[in-house]
Amino acid sequence: MLVAAAVCPHPPLLVPQVAGAAAPELDDLRAACAAAVGSLLDARADVLAVAGGADATASFPGDAAGTLRPWGPDVRVGPGDPVLPLSLTIGRWLLEQASSGGDLPALRFEAVGFDAPPGECAALGRRLADSAGRVALLVMGDGSARRTEKAPGYIHPGAVPYDEVIAAALASGDAGRLLGLDPGEARELWAAGRAALQVLGGAARTAPAACELMYDDAPYGVGYFAARWAW
Repeated sequence: MLVAAAVCPHPPLLVPQVAGAAAPELDDLRAACAAAVGSLLDARADVLAVAGGADATASFPGDAAGTLRPWGPDVRVGPGDPVLPLSLTIGRWLLEQASSGGDLPALRFEAVGFDAPPGECAALGRRLADSAGRVALLVMGDGSARRTEKAPGYIHPGAVPYDEVIAAALASGDAGRLLGLDPGEARELWAAGRAALQVLGGAARTAPAACELMYDDAPYGVGYFAARWAW
Protein backbone atom coordinates (compact mmCIF):
# COMPACT_ATOMS: atom_id res chain seq x y z
CA MET A 1 0.00 0.00 0.00
CA LEU A 2 1.34 3.40 -0.98
CA VAL A 3 1.60 5.67 2.06
CA ALA A 4 3.86 8.46 0.76
CA ALA A 5 5.31 9.71 -2.51
CA ALA A 6 7.72 12.42 -3.57
CA VAL A 7 8.75 13.83 -6.93
CA CYS A 8 12.18 15.34 -7.61
CA PRO A 9 14.17 16.17 -10.76
CA HIS A 10 17.48 14.55 -11.63
CA PRO A 11 19.93 17.12 -13.08
CA PRO A 12 23.57 16.25 -12.24
CA LEU A 13 24.01 19.87 -11.12
CA LEU A 14 21.81 19.06 -8.13
CA VAL A 15 24.98 17.56 -6.61
CA PRO A 16 27.23 20.41 -5.40
CA GLN A 17 30.46 18.61 -6.33
CA VAL A 18 29.27 18.51 -9.93
CA ALA A 19 27.87 22.07 -9.96
CA GLY A 20 31.05 23.60 -8.53
CA ALA A 21 30.85 27.39 -8.35
CA ALA A 22 27.31 27.31 -9.75
CA ALA A 23 26.03 25.21 -6.82
CA PRO A 24 24.24 28.11 -5.05
CA GLU A 25 21.99 28.58 -8.09
CA LEU A 26 20.07 25.43 -7.11
CA ASP A 27 20.04 25.87 -3.34
CA ASP A 28 16.26 26.40 -3.30
CA LEU A 29 15.70 23.26 -5.36
CA ARG A 30 18.02 21.23 -3.12
CA ALA A 31 16.11 22.40 -0.05
CA ALA A 32 12.77 21.47 -1.60
CA CYS A 33 14.05 18.05 -2.63
CA ALA A 34 15.47 17.46 0.86
CA ALA A 35 12.09 18.25 2.42
CA ALA A 36 10.23 16.05 -0.07
CA VAL A 37 12.56 13.09 0.46
CA GLY A 38 12.53 13.65 4.20
CA SER A 39 8.78 13.13 4.18
CA LEU A 40 9.35 9.65 2.72
CA LEU A 41 11.74 8.76 5.52
CA ASP A 42 9.19 10.01 8.06
CA ALA A 43 6.54 7.69 6.61
CA ARG A 44 7.98 4.57 8.32
CA ALA A 45 7.71 2.58 5.11
CA ASP A 46 8.58 -1.09 4.84
CA VAL A 47 9.87 -0.52 1.30
CA LEU A 48 11.11 2.66 -0.35
CA ALA A 49 11.06 2.38 -4.12
CA VAL A 50 12.84 4.80 -6.44
CA ALA A 51 11.51 5.08 -10.01
CA GLY A 52 13.17 7.09 -12.73
CA GLY A 53 13.48 7.32 -16.47
CA ALA A 54 16.25 5.57 -18.39
CA ASP A 55 17.03 4.31 -21.87
CA ALA A 56 15.60 0.90 -20.96
CA THR A 57 13.32 -0.55 -18.30
CA ALA A 58 15.22 -2.51 -15.65
CA SER A 59 15.10 -3.41 -11.96
CA PHE A 60 18.02 -3.00 -9.57
CA PRO A 61 18.50 -4.30 -6.01
CA GLY A 62 18.59 -2.08 -2.96
CA ASP A 63 22.39 -2.06 -2.81
CA ALA A 64 22.82 -0.94 -6.42
CA ALA A 65 25.33 1.87 -6.91
CA GLY A 66 25.66 4.80 -9.27
CA THR A 67 28.28 7.33 -10.33
CA LEU A 68 28.22 10.85 -11.75
CA ARG A 69 31.59 10.44 -13.48
CA PRO A 70 30.12 11.03 -16.99
CA TRP A 71 29.04 14.51 -15.81
CA GLY A 72 32.21 15.50 -13.92
CA PRO A 73 33.62 14.31 -10.59
CA ASP A 74 33.36 10.62 -9.75
CA VAL A 75 30.73 11.10 -7.07
CA ARG A 76 29.51 7.61 -6.11
CA VAL A 77 26.49 6.45 -4.16
CA GLY A 78 25.78 2.95 -2.94
CA PRO A 79 28.18 0.02 -2.61
CA GLY A 80 29.63 -1.98 -5.47
CA ASP A 81 30.06 -1.25 -9.13
CA PRO A 82 27.98 1.66 -10.49
CA VAL A 83 25.06 0.39 -12.57
CA LEU A 84 22.25 2.86 -11.88
CA PRO A 85 21.18 5.30 -14.61
CA LEU A 86 21.36 9.03 -13.90
CA SER A 87 17.81 9.41 -12.55
CA LEU A 88 18.25 6.63 -10.00
CA THR A 89 21.77 7.76 -9.10
CA ILE A 90 20.44 11.20 -8.19
CA GLY A 91 17.58 9.53 -6.32
CA ARG A 92 20.01 7.47 -4.26
CA TRP A 93 22.12 10.55 -3.61
CA LEU A 94 19.07 12.44 -2.30
CA LEU A 95 18.18 9.54 -0.01
CA GLU A 96 21.69 9.31 1.39
CA GLN A 97 21.77 13.06 1.98
CA ALA A 98 18.41 12.99 3.75
CA SER A 99 19.29 10.02 5.94
CA SER A 100 22.64 11.52 7.01
CA GLY A 101 24.16 8.08 7.24
CA GLY A 102 21.25 6.64 9.22
CA ASP A 103 19.25 3.55 8.39
CA LEU A 104 17.02 3.54 5.32
CA PRO A 105 14.02 1.31 4.67
CA ALA A 106 14.45 -1.63 2.33
CA LEU A 107 15.24 -0.05 -1.04
CA ARG A 108 14.46 -1.04 -4.60
CA PHE A 109 15.30 0.83 -7.78
CA GLU A 110 13.18 0.75 -10.93
CA ALA A 111 14.30 2.26 -14.23
CA VAL A 112 11.44 2.83 -16.65
CA GLY A 113 12.15 3.36 -20.33
CA PHE A 114 11.67 6.92 -21.49
CA ASP A 115 9.38 5.63 -24.25
CA ALA A 116 7.51 3.07 -22.13
CA PRO A 117 3.76 3.21 -22.88
CA PRO A 118 1.50 4.68 -20.20
CA GLY A 119 -0.13 1.34 -19.44
CA GLU A 120 3.23 -0.26 -18.74
CA CYS A 121 4.21 2.62 -16.47
CA ALA A 122 0.95 2.46 -14.57
CA ALA A 123 1.26 -1.32 -14.14
CA LEU A 124 4.74 -0.89 -12.64
CA GLY A 125 3.33 1.68 -10.24
CA ARG A 126 0.61 -0.73 -9.13
CA ARG A 127 3.14 -3.51 -8.56
CA LEU A 128 5.30 -1.21 -6.47
CA ALA A 129 2.33 -0.08 -4.39
CA ASP A 130 1.43 -3.73 -3.74
CA SER A 131 4.96 -4.84 -2.87
CA ALA A 132 4.66 -4.28 0.90
CA GLY A 133 2.28 -3.21 3.62
CA ARG A 134 3.70 0.31 3.68
CA VAL A 135 5.39 1.61 0.52
CA ALA A 136 7.02 4.99 -0.08
CA LEU A 137 7.80 6.03 -3.66
CA LEU A 138 10.42 8.50 -4.84
CA VAL A 139 9.80 9.51 -8.46
CA MET A 140 12.68 11.10 -10.34
CA GLY A 141 11.45 13.06 -13.35
CA ASP A 142 12.15 16.32 -15.17
CA GLY A 143 9.67 18.39 -17.14
CA SER A 144 10.27 19.82 -20.60
CA ALA A 145 13.81 20.72 -21.62
CA ARG A 146 12.48 23.25 -24.14
CA ARG A 147 11.30 26.03 -21.83
CA THR A 148 13.65 28.85 -22.94
CA GLU A 149 16.00 29.78 -25.74
CA LYS A 150 18.95 28.55 -23.65
CA ALA A 151 17.33 25.19 -22.89
CA PRO A 152 18.95 21.98 -24.18
CA GLY A 153 16.19 21.56 -26.78
CA TYR A 154 15.72 25.27 -27.54
CA ILE A 155 12.35 26.91 -26.96
CA HIS A 156 9.05 25.26 -27.87
CA PRO A 157 5.67 27.02 -27.43
CA GLY A 158 4.13 23.91 -25.91
CA ALA A 159 6.75 23.45 -23.19
CA VAL A 160 5.35 25.78 -20.55
CA PRO A 161 1.71 24.63 -20.96
CA TYR A 162 2.86 21.00 -20.73
CA ASP A 163 4.75 21.65 -17.51
CA GLU A 164 1.80 23.60 -16.13
CA VAL A 165 -0.31 20.44 -16.45
CA ILE A 166 2.30 18.48 -14.47
CA ALA A 167 2.59 21.17 -11.82
CA ALA A 168 -1.18 21.35 -11.39
CA ALA A 169 -1.41 17.57 -11.07
CA LEU A 170 1.33 17.46 -8.46
CA ALA A 171 -0.19 20.35 -6.52
CA SER A 172 -3.66 18.77 -6.44
CA GLY A 173 -2.76 15.08 -6.15
CA ASP A 174 -4.40 14.32 -9.50
CA ALA A 175 -2.98 10.95 -10.59
CA GLY A 176 -5.36 10.84 -13.55
CA ARG A 177 -3.74 13.89 -15.14
CA LEU A 178 -0.34 12.25 -14.84
CA LEU A 179 -1.64 9.09 -16.50
CA GLY A 180 -3.04 11.25 -19.29
CA LEU A 181 0.35 12.66 -20.34
CA ASP A 182 0.97 11.89 -24.00
CA PRO A 183 4.22 10.05 -24.85
CA GLY A 184 4.48 11.64 -28.29
CA GLU A 185 4.13 15.12 -26.87
CA ALA A 186 6.69 14.28 -24.20
CA ARG A 187 9.20 13.23 -26.87
CA GLU A 188 8.64 16.43 -28.85
CA LEU A 189 9.07 18.56 -25.72
CA TRP A 190 12.06 16.61 -24.36
CA ALA A 191 10.15 15.83 -21.17
CA ALA A 192 12.29 13.10 -19.60
CA GLY A 193 10.03 12.54 -16.61
CA ARG A 194 6.82 11.51 -18.37
CA ALA A 195 7.19 7.76 -17.86
CA ALA A 196 8.31 8.03 -14.23
CA LEU A 197 5.43 10.36 -13.42
CA GLN A 198 3.02 7.82 -14.87
CA VAL A 199 4.48 5.21 -12.50
CA LEU A 200 3.27 7.49 -9.71
CA GLY A 201 -0.07 7.80 -11.47
CA GLY A 202 -0.48 4.03 -11.41
CA ALA A 203 0.71 3.64 -7.82
CA ALA A 204 -1.72 6.26 -6.47
CA ARG A 205 -5.00 4.36 -6.57
CA THR A 206 -6.70 6.86 -4.29
CA ALA A 207 -6.27 10.59 -3.93
CA PRO A 208 -3.65 11.61 -1.37
CA ALA A 209 -4.88 13.08 1.89
CA ALA A 210 -2.24 15.80 1.63
CA CYS A 211 -0.20 17.11 -1.29
CA GLU A 212 2.24 19.97 -1.73
CA LEU A 213 4.08 21.36 -4.74
CA MET A 214 7.25 22.71 -3.18
CA TYR A 215 9.21 23.78 -6.27
CA ASP A 216 8.18 24.63 -9.84
CA ASP A 217 10.75 26.48 -11.93
CA ALA A 218 13.06 26.15 -14.93
CA PRO A 219 16.42 27.66 -13.91
CA TYR A 220 18.24 26.22 -16.93
CA GLY A 221 15.31 26.07 -19.30
CA VAL A 222 14.28 22.64 -17.98
CA GLY A 223 11.16 22.18 -15.87
CA TYR A 224 12.00 21.01 -12.36
CA PHE A 225 9.42 20.05 -9.75
CA ALA A 226 9.60 18.97 -6.12
CA ALA A 227 6.42 17.67 -4.53
CA ARG A 228 5.19 15.37 -1.80
CA TRP A 229 2.01 13.36 -1.37
CA ALA A 230 0.80 11.52 1.74
CA TRP A 231 -2.07 9.13 2.46
